[in-house]
Amino acid sequence: MGSTSVKKRMTVAAAMLAAGLLQAQTVAPAAPAFQPTRFLVGEMGNAGGPAVILIPGLGCSRDVWKDEAARLAPNYHLYLVQVRGFAGYPAGPNAKGPVMQPIVNELAQYIQLNGIKQPAIIGHSMGGTMGLMLAEQHPEDVGKLMIVDAFPFLGVLFDPLATAESAEPYAEKAREQLLEMGNQDFLKQENGMVSAMVKTEDKRKTVLFWTVNSDRHTLGQAFYDDSTTDLRRGLPKVQTSITVLYPFNKAVQKQPDTDKMYQEAYARAPHATLVKIDDSAHFIMLDQPTKFDEQVEKFLKQ
Repeated sequence: MGSTSVKKRMTVAAAMLAAGLLQAQTVAPAAPAFQPTRFLVGEMGNAGGPAVILIPGLGCSRDVWKDEAARLAPNYHLYLVQVRGFAGYPAGPNAKGPVMQPIVNELAQYIQLNGIKQPAIIGHSMGGTMGLMLAEQHPEDVGKLMIVDAFPFLGVLFDPLATAESAEPYAEKAREQLLEMGNQDFLKQENGMVSAMVKTEDKRKTVLFWTVNSDRHTLGQAFYDDSTTDLRRGLPKVQTSITVLYPFNKAVQKQPDTDKMYQEAYARAPHATLVKIDDSAHFIMLDQPTKFDEQVEKFLKQ
């Protein structure tokens, strides 16, 4: 099958998925005082319950939270963020220029102007990084924060001594390669990455589907932003309670090294609690849904 045909069929399917998701997750909320342009928000759950904002990671649909949202809906007012340009959604303004900081700016406006009081923020991967950015830049907008496998500075994964400046050439090269890559090469690359990030085999196709249907500029720029954003200096000032979930897969990781890496990453955060989730890869909510739900419930009841 040719790459054009593959892309066309997957794009059509993504549009159908997006339409179905909006229909399933929207529960006739009041018209918001502020309408974001960088992301969509689906509201669901108990309108009188505590507010919880869930942010997916790089290239992902907000449907990554589907099972957890269903469990939380009876007791919480949920706001499911969908980054424009990811998982088949039109990119809008995310098709040009920076992605992460403009989203954080709009998220702060959304919380403030719509009167969302001290929401709990749950973010996966890049979504967790944006949650930490929000906590550093707008502490009044975050009641508490759960970060699901993300670092204050992604660059240390490639070089423990990296700085935002030293990581920039690598991030720039990755962004350029992503834009120049043919569809089949892109599919092959992402298939390999998803295989490493999702331990549960039958869940991989869904994550791959979201990624390959993402706008290339939005995907590449968001990776660039994430790789060159260093939040470590601001950690000591964050008074927000932070729970960090991180995965451990004994088949490919060594426990002392993994524990040390996350402990060092958040050592300067005064109110951070780290929780290791065994037998999981990067997508903890997919690999270990029961353990993930237990930790989310504990986090929300703190």
